[in-house]
Amino acid sequence: MEVRSGRLSGVLVLRPRPVCDGRGFFVRTLDADVLRGAGIDPTALVQENQSRSSRSVLRGLHLRSGAGEAKLVRCARGAVFDVVADVRPWSPTFGQWESFRLDDEQHEQVWVPRGFAHGFQVLSDDADVCYRHDARYAPGEDVALAWDDPDLAVHWPAPPVALSARDRAAPGLRSLRPDLERWFGTGTPS
Repeated sequence: MEVRSGRLSGVLVLRPRPVCDGRGFFVRTLDADVLRGAGIDPTALVQENQSRSSRSVLRGLHLRSGAGEAKLVRCARGAVFDVVADVRPWSPTFGQWESFRLDDEQHEQVWVPRGFAHGFQVLSDDADVCYRHDARYAPGEDVALAWDDPDLAVHWPAPPVALSARDRAAPGLRSLRPDLERWFGTGTPS
């Protein structure tokens, strides 16, 4: 498995080496030694979730309040336009985003560090996205950031066909900034 840095500090892309033949493929989706080598504690991944969505559905941008959470994201079926946005107020890349194509052909995974919002839009007829989290689900910590926030200006591939009520009502980065400062601080972490 190859690991490379994303453009935003702390974001990593993990690319396995699938073995393909006439039967299909075999791919390792988790390698504790590779994660450790990349600075990720594999034992910290305490929960895994999967979503299924249809073409042009948009999920996000989501993050957690408090200490936040990190997650390892992959697309097990289909293809998605995956987005991470740096919402750490102290970061030199605060308010910047980066996108990746995650699919069931390249099998790349994205490490989304704490202090980043995450979302995706489905590019295929349907897609299954799997998330490994370093924190257990806590409904009271769910936070949504406006997917169409003009300050972020994410260039989504298509208008979304379906959004959750939470995503439709999500505030922009400017409105969330006081909370982000409380959760993630205003100075470089120690």
